[in-house]
Amino acid sequence: MYTNSIKSWAVNDRPREKFIQKGKDTLTDTELLAILIRSGTKDRSALIVARDILSLANDNLSALAKLQLKDFTSVKGIGSTKAITLMAALELGRRRRLSEAEVRVDVSSSKDAYDLMKPLLEDLEVEQFWVLYLNNANKVLDKSRISQGGMTATIVDVRVILKKALELNSTGIIICHNHPSGTLRASEADCKLTEKVKVSAKLMDIQLLDHIIVTDQSYFSFADEGMI
Repeated sequence: MYTNSIKSWAVNDRPREKFIQKGKDTLTDTELLAILIRSGTKDRSALIVARDILSLANDNLSALAKLQLKDFTSVKGIGSTKAITLMAALELGRRRRLSEAEVRVDVSSSKDAYDLMKPLLEDLEVEQFWVLYLNNANKVLDKSRISQGGMTATIVDVRVILKKALELNSTGIIICHNHPSGTLRASEADCKLTEKVKVSAKLMDIQLLDHIIVTDQSYFSFADEGMI
């Protein structure tokens, strides 16, 4: 009789055995999820359940990390325990990227700034506004979240930005915010804020080096586009 149980598959086709024999790099996203899930239901293997989970995010791991507990548990075969296991694994992946980014202590390009901020701003459903504070050697003195808003905007108080810059004796700042929609286009509000920060910072001999708009896939740099 046909069965969906992974135990009935050839050894080389089982995710755990494949992991051991061929290495983790050979496994698909579905197979890796199946290992975390461990077991399926009576009529659906862990691999089938994993496929259903990926389909929730259109096979996109970045989108998968944005899902809530209720989204995971909507899949047949996933209870709260398995859902929390999956969410914890995704969070560990995010924290690993963040720790790797923090190894870099200087920022000399828009790509450096994006790599540093992406782990903090990706996967968010609302906008956050952050500032990187640098010394005159482009070493990062600190990074600070200034505000958090809704899905399309966040309110920024320039005085808060400059107050911390003065406390740190920072000579340069890079402002950053995310676009949860994935849009790589600066809005009129983004442009007005950039100019406001630039002018205000200049009065205190602090240079606005860039304004980075972060999305899960890429970024927009005001400096690279000649807009600062």
